Amino acid sequence: MKPHAVVIPYPAQGHIAPMLKLAKLLHFRGFFITFVNTEYNHSRLVRSRGTDSVKGLEDFQFRTIPDGLPLSDKDATQDIPALSNSIQNNCLPHFLDLINNLNDSLDCPNVSCIVADGVMSFTLDAAEQLNIPEVVVFTTSACGFMAYCHYAELVTRGYFPLKDESSLTNGYLETKLDWVSGMKDIRLRDFPSFIRTTDPKDIMVNYNILQTKNASRAKAVILNTYDDLEKEVLEAIQEKFERVCTIGPLQLREHEIDNPKLKSIGSSLWKEDDACIEWLDKKPQNSVLYVNFGSITVLSAQQLLEFAWGLANSNQNFLWIIRPDLVSGESAILPEEYSREVKGRALLVGWCNQEQVLAHPSVGGFLTHSGWNSTIECISEGVPMICWPFFAEQQTNCRYACTKWEIGLEIEGEVTREKVAKLVKVLMEGGKGMEMRKKALEWKEKARLAVKPGGSSYQNLEVLINQILL
Repeated sequence: MKPHAVVIPYPAQGHIAPMLKLAKLLHFRGFFITFVNTEYNHSRLVRSRGTDSVKGLEDFQFRTIPDGLPLSDKDATQDIPALSNSIQNNCLPHFLDLINNLNDSLDCPNVSCIVADGVMSFTLDAAEQLNIPEVVVFTTSACGFMAYCHYAELVTRGYFPLKDESSLTNGYLETKLDWVSGMKDIRLRDFPSFIRTTDPKDIMVNYNILQTKNASRAKAVILNTYDDLEKEVLEAIQEKFERVCTIGPLQLREHEIDNPKLKSIGSSLWKEDDACIEWLDKKPQNSVLYVNFGSITVLSAQQLLEFAWGLANSNQNFLWIIRPDLVSGESAILPEEYSREVKGRALLVGWCNQEQVLAHPSVGGFLTHSGWNSTIECISEGVPMICWPFFAEQQTNCRYACTKWEIGLEIEGEVTREKVAKLVKVLMEGGKGMEMRKKALEWKEKARLAVKPGGSSYQNLEVLINQILL
């Protein structure tokens, strides 16, 4: 009988992608997989990739549970606080039913373990009720995860909630916190951004306090990073939790899978435009800046224009991903003269296969929101970055990319076309850009060593499979 792992991500693109990679790795190593999406995201997956995308394989199946929110067929990321609140209040009974149905089914082996997103901790209640071992995967960086682990302490020490709105602008966020183990010189502004509120009942702060607290109930905490990259903070995390397994970068692990059918199972909730690869093929090495703000960031119409003209004025080639829901309240429309201005050196598309783009030899830099998937994918391909963190632990990732890893430049304060143009030139043309590229290639090499046989991430995955899940 095959071991049967139920894998359940938090219902957002940035969580589904790494969880699906892990599910494929487990399947490749002999597990029967049930991958659980919410009904809302399942139907988005079908719209973007066709019904075949969710057929799976004989022993890799997709199942759904409702998220408890009102029905909608929008192609956009849901409101995160509302979604988190609904998950916490509604999902447990549906998840229990699902597992009981799987155990009653003749089509699959009994569920032997649960691999859940760390911020879906209601699954731990199910695991305990049904006596099934569970591991939790945090899809953040180790530094982001550690910062969330200290949210409760921020409350205890009175840093949260903010006294009033002026705390956002009067320098208060520059306060250095010298008591966060493994994170020297961390400032309040480098903490995940949910704490920037005066509301003591803020959903996201309280949600994250609960999720990190519950993580200690799991058999292990899994992180998509590698030891060399986040050494100090990982040592501090290992003091907090009994078992911590770093198994990343997951997209480098995925290359080991030599089953084309399994490989073709994708997680993109938007239709990918393949035209960009052909376009990149015609550009010189390291000559293109790739611009993508991920799946959640929303710009104002003014910010869109500042980025647009900053990119235009930098005189560089750029590939810009403009999601259908990138601009708040309206569609992302740029003036007609803009297309004339950037003709031949810019390509704007709705969505793309980011890993393919970052691995392309003509891509020499990445203007990013500093989400963890984007950051670790960037590191895995040796590409330096310009960081414009939007929310959550993107602020933490940005801080590490710019100071610890020396592969990033931050757009600080309000975004202006002058700042954008200047930083793009520094990254793509200047001596500093060359140094960052060199550094990025060193981190890429270390990432590759980590996932090779004998490497730390390689060995941790063996431990996870053979000692914890089996």
